[in-house]
Parts: sequence; structure tokens; C-alpha cells
Amino acid sequence: MAASIVNSLLGKLASYAYQEASRAYGVYEDLKEFKDTLSIVSGVLLDAEEKKNKQHGLREWLNQIQDICVAAEDVLGGFELQDKKKKVMKASGNTMVKVRHLASSSNPVAFRRNMAHQIKEIRGKLDKVAADRTKFGLVSVDPRLAVQGRETYPDVDASSVIGRENETNEIVNLLMQPHPHGDADGNKSMCVIPIVGIGGMGKTTLAKSVFNDKRMDKLFRLKMWVHVSDDFDIRKIIIKIINSATASFLTSSSTPSSGLAHLENINNLDIVQLVSRLKQKLSGQKFLVVLDDVWNDNRAKWLELKDLIKVGAPGSKIIVTTRSNYIASMMGDVSSYDLKGLSPKDCLSLFVKWAFNEGEEEKHPNLVKIGKEIVKKCQGVPLAVRTLGSSLFSKFDTSKWEYVRDSEMWNLEQKNDDILPALKLSYDQMPLYLRQCFHYFSLYPKDHIFDSYVMCSLWVAHGLVQSLNGSEKPESIARKYIDELHSRSFIQDVNDYGSLYQFKVHDLIHDLALYVAKEHFVVVDSHNRNIPPQVRHLSIVEKEALGHALFPESRSVRSILFPIIGVGLENETVLDTWVSRYKYLHYLDLSDSSFESIPNSISKLEHLRFLDLSRNDKIRTLPNSICKLLQLQVLLLGGCTMLEHLPKGLGKLISLRHLIVTTKQSVLPYDEFASLIHLQTLSFHDCDNLKFLFRQKLPSIEELYLESCHCLESLPLNIFPKLQTLYINNCDKLNLLLNNESPMQTLRMKHLYLTSFSTLVTLPEWIVCAMETLETLLIMNLPDLKVLPKFPTIMTCLKRLYIVDCPQLLSLTSNTHLLTALEDLRIDGCPELCRKCLPQSGEYWPMIAHIKSVKIGELTGHEEE
Repeated sequence: MAASIVNSLLGKLASYAYQEASRAYGVYEDLKEFKDTLSIVSGVLLDAEEKKNKQHGLREWLNQIQDICVAAEDVLGGFELQDKKKKVMKASGNTMVKVRHLASSSNPVAFRRNMAHQIKEIRGKLDKVAADRTKFGLVSVDPRLAVQGRETYPDVDASSVIGRENETNEIVNLLMQPHPHGDADGNKSMCVIPIVGIGGMGKTTLAKSVFNDKRMDKLFRLKMWVHVSDDFDIRKIIIKIINSATASFLTSSSTPSSGLAHLENINNLDIVQLVSRLKQKLSGQKFLVVLDDVWNDNRAKWLELKDLIKVGAPGSKIIVTTRSNYIASMMGDVSSYDLKGLSPKDCLSLFVKWAFNEGEEEKHPNLVKIGKEIVKKCQGVPLAVRTLGSSLFSKFDTSKWEYVRDSEMWNLEQKNDDILPALKLSYDQMPLYLRQCFHYFSLYPKDHIFDSYVMCSLWVAHGLVQSLNGSEKPESIARKYIDELHSRSFIQDVNDYGSLYQFKVHDLIHDLALYVAKEHFVVVDSHNRNIPPQVRHLSIVEKEALGHALFPESRSVRSILFPIIGVGLENETVLDTWVSRYKYLHYLDLSDSSFESIPNSISKLEHLRFLDLSRNDKIRTLPNSICKLLQLQVLLLGGCTMLEHLPKGLGKLISLRHLIVTTKQSVLPYDEFASLIHLQTLSFHDCDNLKFLFRQKLPSIEELYLESCHCLESLPLNIFPKLQTLYINNCDKLNLLLNNESPMQTLRMKHLYLTSFSTLVTLPEWIVCAMETLETLLIMNLPDLKVLPKFPTIMTCLKRLYIVDCPQLLSLTSNTHLLTALEDLRIDGCPELCRKCLPQSGEYWPMIAHIKSVKIGELTGHEEE
């Protein structure tokens, strides 16, 4: 965990904002020297983490590093805060009253001197501790080189493979198909088929089943198996292919076994000789190569290897197994074969095979019954089934089986080739910035539906997302992190709705997150009474847990959250304790709480970046002191239905980027909103008295959400010149067809969601003004909608089109086929339109058959192969 804190600090110190501010305050050199020492420490932390369990002194050394880094976080936090206060004073006209009110120190020289002293003191401590690294023999380790995969081989006992018959046949059928892109010359003579899945899913086992299938012997003259793993060394791979090709030829040859004498030692040949020998083996041969366990994401290396081996006869095939969707798309010529989990029946069969000697299970029906419950936690992953089954082999004590059933996977003992070590290989392969983001999944319960907004806000609040050039928005960077986690198979069941991205985390990946996060990320429930003092992030999942005096007195706590809807804080006394105790909090989630007021002391949380008060339906007022939280980036007040008005001084929240409002106000203070120059997401929920928003421009707003604002009548879009996302739901009186504001031609909208308009017959004409940029269009629950706008030929960006619960809509436009960028089409709750769009039989099918993903109604769907 020390590595994560160090990396976060390095990211901050390298950012454009810090460099500029440190120069302004005259502490640039001090911070630079501190950063240099941090960089040295960072290089050996991976080695220290690996060795700490064997050396008690090393654990203490890591704790010292962590304590120093926590103190450094606090100092840098004060530095950021002072910079924000300076900006607010400048924007406020710098009157003496405001200076006294906002400035923690009226003497900038004294602040600079104090800051330099603190940085020097922390740097001295870090220098002293860092020097001790030599005592432990620590070395700098590249995490990518630390990953060691298990060598694989093609041999397999067919009787030991359970539940993959259908998958084997599907892959064999793919291998028997011609190249999907036509001719049989050049680089199209060889087709690459990727098999993708998380660690332990059985990709290698499936590849073995296919490799040894008798149909392959008839189809391919040569079959070669190459275990690649993390070291994508072209020379080593060539040697493996040559040796495997020779062995394949000798095995299939009718010559006597003395033919093995033809095997030679080629390890000493240079690369030119090896390439020549490779071409001799493969030229003109129709071959099958399995590249098992590929981790390389360097496209240049792959293309180099591909160019060397594409000398075979037309119809040659390559099977690639990998955990990465990105690698699969980079290498594959066809869509990836996404390997799913085993069925419950097959899981139980596999479990019984590993837990009992043959036939022994019949003597222990009570254990088999418990076994059925145990395999549920494996979520269909064969290696997890094998891990738990083998751990119970020859153990007939019911209590031991119940312990395995009731324990989290990460608490169970694991051998080197068991499921958690297998999954940890994927974790170790990730860059450090992604690993520290992954830890936060441990704060949420299993089966939780994540959305990109919450996770991105969480990461940004803790400084895990830094823009090095000062221009790229942290939300954009965080979204890329989520895409990368998906590519690496760490998230699944992804739904991309344009501006919102929902996903889930496999139970075993969740166990991995718990395992690697350990004592720094703690989930608090009624069973957890032991919160370690070094905890940094607390997640409370049961109301009953709040009755215990569990919370440590620690300056390290940075997050408190309630991740389950309906579970919130009921005791204001506990909140008072948190405010006084955890003054360096960055993230405070008080959603679904049920107290009537927020204490004025909330202003003491000067480092707070995220405050969620959603669905607090008793709060009538908020203290104006909340507007002293100058670091606050996200303020969520949605669902605070009793809130009379917004706090005065809202415009002082100069760091605010996302604001969700529920209020009884009929008129909003424009001047306050106009001062929020960094505000990019603005949402109004259940604002029953609000008739209009603003008349003047809010140039920073990029996303606007309006939900259940029943009195809202007008929406002048021209006041939001940078608007990219517009979501409107259940705003009965809002007349979308009447918008005479100009100039509408400036609309650059990317995502448009229109739902629950009971009287809308046609879509507003101003949509046409966004046709050049629109990527997502969702129309839902429009019972009177009869016609769609005619999509012009310039609409080349539309990727997602969702039409749901529009029963009067009978037809698509005749030029739907011109939407060449469309990747995802979903139509449901439109009976006649659904009938016309049915695969193969529907009259509109020829217009939409080219789309990658088409889902029509609840019973049918089409996915491009």
C-alpha cells in the first residue's frame, strides 16, 4: 500500500498545476528534491512488498515510509488549499473582510516559510529512511518483469475436461471456416482466432481440447503449441515454433522412432538462421499454431512475428489465448471468443472430481450438499472449483467444508497454482496507477452495479488521476482507466450508454481486490469489530455496524462511504465525531442518511473533495459554512426533497465540477452559478417549483440533467454553448418543440436522452442541429411519438440508438442504412416496429443487418460474429 501512496504523491508533484503553484510560492526546489527521493523509494517498493513477510524489519520500514507519505499528503493538501484561498480572494475583490474570512494566514511570506520548513522536515525524514533500503538488499523491479506465468503444454486427458464440449465444437467450426475477409493470399492467408477470459476460466484447457481434436489432424498438416506468457521474445517464440513443428512432423510421420534423431539443438543459431529455418518448416504448409497465455500489448512486436509466420498455405490458423480484450482485438482477425463460466452442473462434477476419489462422494451425500453451495462462490470459473475441491480432498469433517463455504475466497489458503495466485498475475501485470484504482472495488459489495461517474469521482477525489499537461480533464483520464480495466478482464457485463458506463466485477475479481487492498480498505458490518489503525478507506454496509465504537482515531482516514442504497447514517453524533477526528477526509458519502441538519463544523473538512448528501429527505437547510470547502469538486444534493434553498455563498466553491440539486426554490441565484467556472456537470432532480433555469450563459456546463422538474417550462439551450450531454426525464410541462433561441447552429451535442414525455408526437427540430456530432440518442416512454426525424447523411458519428416504449412508432426512416457508425441498436416496447426489425424476416432487417449489436424486443437479439 505504501507504493500506492508514493505513486499518488509522485503523480501530484509531476502535474502541471503543482509545478505552476510551487513556483508561485517559491517552494519549487524543495518539492523537486522531495520528489527525487520519492522516485528512488518508489523503485524498490515492489521488491519490499514481495519480501516483507520474510523480514520483520522490512515491514516496519514500509510502515515508516507510509507514515511519512501520509504526512506529506497533509502538507501538500494545505498547499493546495492555500492556493484555492488565494484565488477566491482574488475573485472576491480582495477586501479586508474577505481576506480575514478566508485566509488562514494573512502573511504570504510566513506561509511560504512555514511550507518550506515542513517540506524540508518531511524530506529529511524520508531521506533518512530511504537510506536504510540498502540494509534489506532491495532492488528496483519492473512489475511487468515480476509476472511469472506457468509453462503450459498441449497434452490433455480428454476425460479430465468437463463441460467444454460445446465450446470445443464452436472453436473447431471457426477453424474450419475460410478467412472472413476474402482472398487467400498475402496476410489474409492466415486467420487469428482469440480466446479471451479472466485467469482460471479454462482458456488453455479449451485450446488443448481443440488442439487434440481428431478433426484438427485432418485439417492441418502441422500443429504447433507455444506457451508465450509475459516475455514476448521473438527469438524464443521462433525456437519454440520450430521445435514444436519438428515434433509435430515426427509424431505424424510414418518413419520409425529413430526419426527423433532429426531433432537438433537450434538455441545457438543467430536470428537470421532461425528465421530461415522457420520458413523452411512452415512454407507451403497448412498449419495450426496455438499461442497460449499472451500478455504482450506491443503491436509492433506482434506484427513482426506475424510477418515471419504468415508463409504457410491458405487456411492456416492461429489460436491466441489471453486475458486482455485489447490484445485479442490487436491480434485477432475475427471477433474474440469470450469464454464464459461452466454451468452449475458441470461445476459440481468438476468439484466432485477434485474433492473425492472416484465413487467416494456416494458415501458422503451431506458433504456433496455443502459442495453445491461451495461451487456457487466459484461463479463458473474452473480453476476456482479445482482450488476449493482439492483443498477438501480426503477431508470428511463437516465443519471444514462449512468453513470453506462460509469464508471469502481471499481468506482461504492458496497454493501457487490456485485461483487467487492465478488472478494476481493479472493484477501484478497492471501499471501501478491502475492497481491503486483497482483497490477501490473492495469497498463495494459483490454483485454491485458500478457506474463510471461514481468510480471516476472516487479516484479523482484521491488524486489518483493527474493531468500531466494541465489540459486533459481528470474525468477523461479516469474513463480511460475504466476502459483499460475492461480490456484486462477486470470488469464485465459492461453497458455503455455514452456519457454513463455501467459494469460489474466478477466475484473472484472482487475477492482479489479484498486480498490486495487488505487492512487499508475496510468494509464495516456487524461482524467486523476490528478496524486496523492504519485504515484509509471505510465502507459501511450495515446500519447495525454504526452502533459499535469501531472507528479509529487516525489522521490517515481519507474515505467514508455508504455504498448500499437505503443504508445511511442516522446518528448526528457519529457525524460530529467524524468531522472532528478525520480532518483530512477527501471523500464523504452521507447518502440515505436521516438527520435534520449538517453541523457548521463541516467547514473544518478543508480537504474534502466529494460530499454526497443524496436522498436525505429530512434536511431543510444546509449551513452556509459548507461553502468554505474550497477543495470540493462534487456536491450531490439530489433527493433532498425538504431542502428549502441552496446555501449562500455557493459561488465560492471554485473547485466544484459536478453539482446535483434538489431544492424548493423557484428562482436560482445566477450570479452564484456563474462564479462556478469549473462546473461541467449540472443536474436538477425533483425541483418542483422551478419554472426556468437561467437567462444568461453558463459557458462551462458540458452535461445537463433534468429529472422530475414538473413545473419547468422552458429550456434555452443557447445559454449552454459547450453542452455535450442532455438528459431530460419526466418534466411534464417542458415544451421541447418551442425553442426559438438562437443561434441553434452552435449545438455540439454528443449524447441526448429524452424519456417520459406523455404528449410528444414528434422529436424537436433542433436535434438536427446536433446531427454532425451526436453519438448517443435514447428515446424512451414516449407513448404518442409517431415519427422519427429523417437522419441526414451527415450523421456519421451516431454509435448508439435506443428506442424503448414508444408503441405508436411504426417505422424507421428510409435512410437508416446511412448511419454507418452505428454499433448498438436497441428497440423494445414498440410492437409493430419490433416486428419489422426482426432478424432475417423483418422488412427493415436489410437496413440494420450491418450493425454490430442489434437487440429487438426481449426475446430476440443479433450479435455480429
